Amino acid sequence: MTTLPDLPHDSPATPHDLEVMREQLGRDMRGVVSIARRCGCGRPAVVRTAPRLEDGTPFPTSFYLTLPWLTLELSRLEATGMMAELSQRLEQDEQLAAAYRGAHERYLARRAELGDAEEVRHVSAGGMPTRVKCLHAVAGQALAEGPGVNPIADEVLAGIPGAFPELTCRCQAAGEDAAEAR
Repeated sequence: MTTLPDLPHDSPATPHDLEVMREQLGRDMRGVVSIARRCGCGRPAVVRTAPRLEDGTPFPTSFYLTLPWLTLELSRLEATGMMAELSQRLEQDEQLAAAYRGAHERYLARRAELGDAEEVRHVSAGGMPTRVKCLHAVAGQALAEGPGVNPIADEVLAGIPGAFPELTCRCQAAGEDAAEAR
């Protein structure tokens, strides 16, 4: 197994974080290992999750985006058909495709750090390694790992003010939209 550098923003999840995530998602978050990235205000933004949930269910999403304002922004981008455009670019640009495959391998290696779920051992997230299926999933990886790991996510997040590489707090300004994102 490859030894990866520590996640740059990883921190323990506190009982307060679990309450905040419940508010963010409208339900309890399962499989929480840590907070892989926080909003500028300190709220959880990306949660690192176990490859197998408490009830035994395999769970391939290792970096789960919980930040309502960013979830909403990414949902809006998905609604424009951006994923099909990005997937087409992957087919046409071998250098981009190779870097995206590298992001897939990194995702698998990060999950392996936490254990194994044979059912999802070769499944990363967001359509990787050959297409873009979910911007939320690839954004979660980029926010947790930092710039330079997932080129598709880096590009998408760079187009959202305050999202990347620093994560500026827009929680209060997006208060009305936050409820809508759930």
